[in-house]
Amino acid sequence: MSIYKDLRLKYKNHQLKVALTKAKKVLDFSKIPYANKNVLIIDSIIPEFDKDSGSRRLFKIINILLSHGFGVFLIADKKEYKYNTDYVAHYRKLGVVVYEPSIDQTGAFVTKETFIEAILPKIDFAWLHRADVFKTYSQLVSSNKSIKLIYDMVDFHYLRFIREWENTKDSKTKMEAEKYLDIEVENCRLADKIITISEQDKNALKEFYSEVNKMVTIGNVHQFLDVKKTPFKHRKGLFFVGGFSHKPNQDAVLFLYHDIMPLVWKKNKHIKVTIVGSYPTKDMLDLNSDRFKVLGYVEDISEYFNTSRVFVAPLRYGAGVKGKIGQSLEYGLPLVTTPIGAEGFDFKAQADHVIDTTDQGLANKILKLYQDETVWKEVSEASKEVLEPFSISHIEEQVLKVLK
Repeated sequence: MSIYKDLRLKYKNHQLKVALTKAKKVLDFSKIPYANKNVLIIDSIIPEFDKDSGSRRLFKIINILLSHGFGVFLIADKKEYKYNTDYVAHYRKLGVVVYEPSIDQTGAFVTKETFIEAILPKIDFAWLHRADVFKTYSQLVSSNKSIKLIYDMVDFHYLRFIREWENTKDSKTKMEAEKYLDIEVENCRLADKIITISEQDKNALKEFYSEVNKMVTIGNVHQFLDVKKTPFKHRKGLFFVGGFSHKPNQDAVLFLYHDIMPLVWKKNKHIKVTIVGSYPTKDMLDLNSDRFKVLGYVEDISEYFNTSRVFVAPLRYGAGVKGKIGQSLEYGLPLVTTPIGAEGFDFKAQADHVIDTTDQGLANKILKLYQDETVWKEVSEASKEVLEPFSISHIEEQVLKVLK
């Protein structure tokens, strides 16, 4: 950190301390509740369970831990003066001890680091979520020599970036991929347990790190919604959902807009597309039109799953299991995606209706599902079987295996 940045951070934190003192936001360490076994979870943000797939997955894991009597402590890797507290109250209601900036009873400013140091003697497991978070905090939490270090990859970042490079041939992207490979392999070496999100990510990791006995696969949690579905004839339009802070989602929407939909519209100009996702960029919002709606963040997206005719996810790069695919399957909404989007899901006989690699192939599959009610019903009815490996009971079993 440069001298300027260091001084700026100290000044910002001083301002925050003054504000917290005035607001009497005091943390009494003696009143923190601990369980027999305690898990410290650090993520890049307080998990926004209604905005992105990684956060939804971690939210489910936290619920599993609480249901089995573990004490859960949650910290976001954010500068104190930038700390977003929107989701803190929700997790506290669940029984999670959540760090947020405060002062202690002596008037001292409680930073993330001082909070961690204070609770560390009582922590049994440190669940470090994402590559950068593990790299940043593994040494600090390891000062408690008895703690078990868990590296939750979320996805294999190297794999995501190298696939992006294969698509764009951008030299900076390749450098980013190589940087993350070094970070991720070193994280694996230091961790007691490594969590991969899919068997595909696990197999890709094995090429660079061989200690398979440390690896456990914990995917997303998806439960098929066994409720009455809106009939085919009462549905219309295509639907995509994905957070736009994640670059593969931006690329997928651009691919859909520029390459796939012109081919679809040649055959059926009346098909409309709805795009939903948090943090839309200007590039995304500029695509908005009467038949290609870019809505940004929507709190309740169930209406779109219940009324759209086909879900589309033309992802050209990425890694891990895509939460949007699982969500579509939960609602029994037939989908069209790429091999990248389908990773981690076994579509069996329905793969021929669902997966393609080219713009023309994807357009053809969209039109087939959009127009053929028999095929649409067949794909919809197969959703429940596809989701069986993502049941809460299976994921719960894997989480407890990590914490043995």
